[in-house]
Amino acid sequence: MEKPAIAGGEPIRNKPLSFGVPLIEQEEINGVVEVLKSGWISTGPKTQELEKKFREYVGSKYAVAVNSCTAGMHVSLVAAGIGEGDEVITTPMTFTATSNSVIHCGATPVFADINRDTMNIDPAEIESKITSRTKAIMPVHYSGQACEMDEILDIARKNDLIVIEDAAHALGAEYKGKKVGSIGHAAAFSFHVHKNITTAEGGMVSTDNDEWAKKIRVMRLHGMTKDAWGRASESKVHYDVVFPGFKYNMTDIQAAMGLAQLSKLESYIATRQKYARMYTEAFKQLPQLKLLKRIDNIRHGENMFVIRLELEKLKVDRDEFVKCLKAENITPSIHYRAVHLNSYYRENFGYKPGDYPNAEYVADRVVTMPFSPKLTEDDVRDVISAVTRIVNYYSR
Repeated sequence: MEKPAIAGGEPIRNKPLSFGVPLIEQEEINGVVEVLKSGWISTGPKTQELEKKFREYVGSKYAVAVNSCTAGMHVSLVAAGIGEGDEVITTPMTFTATSNSVIHCGATPVFADINRDTMNIDPAEIESKITSRTKAIMPVHYSGQACEMDEILDIARKNDLIVIEDAAHALGAEYKGKKVGSIGHAAAFSFHVHKNITTAEGGMVSTDNDEWAKKIRVMRLHGMTKDAWGRASESKVHYDVVFPGFKYNMTDIQAAMGLAQLSKLESYIATRQKYARMYTEAFKQLPQLKLLKRIDNIRHGENMFVIRLELEKLKVDRDEFVKCLKAENITPSIHYRAVHLNSYYRENFGYKPGDYPNAEYVADRVVTMPFSPKLTEDDVRDVISAVTRIVNYYSR
């Protein structure tokens, strides 16, 4: 049997393959240079243009640019009136930013367990966690596949709850013909370097709520009624501070990148779909691996390709498996450690192993493959070869 590199074999690749490298082309460079030469590099006309094109793409009434998805979730919760004494139900199978944003509002995150097959929040578990203090649900569209939004919205209507989506992975995703970003009461998107489009760091909030959009626009920049661009481009030069706001604004440098990236989003998703098919065809032949279940009538955003190790069929655990891949000069990632098992949540909320068994089960087994439109088909084949070699060598 062919030895993996960690056991003395030759690595699959000579040149390292990094995880999630973005595709930055001349259009992005030209856009940034244009902004730098313009003399207006902070929040201004390019940010406004990106907001317009984004809301047109997702089908929302408003889009407000911010400096991260985390900021977007935070200001959305604040705009919705979530605060001290309130509870917000979300998933433990997410990046900690989701639940951290709830804490930043003074509210309490309450976790509901996931469906093991999709790794999205389980609507039945949401319903079981509702109390008199519950004010909102924050579903996370894990890896780019939309949650069961009909069921979640039905639960929200019956219990007079707000739905604010963590759509960090889900730009371009659709649920029953509607784009994510036009389904819940608000949605926060990420333009982090590993997302479907990038502005290096950055994000966007979409909503149809007039009042929330106005509040978010004010809150993202110190609570001022008029930003610098507004004061420079209009006759009125004064502003008022109506809220002790945040420093969450996007710059025009970032927006210039975002405009170029957004124009290519559909081609990026097509490339991701092609690579997802390549991974799926190869990995479904390996009984030691489990792939995420894909739901009908949902267009996957294809932000991540995640495999789940069937550890009972392997002689290595997940962390050893990752070391094996790195020895092949392939760097994967892990999405995610279950949030409730992080020290802060254990120490401050009393969470312990066993509280959310489905999230804990998958968190010990998931590995995220390199997945980016910058990859070549040969890169994807190298990942497939490395995973296959490791799985076969360490199979029970």
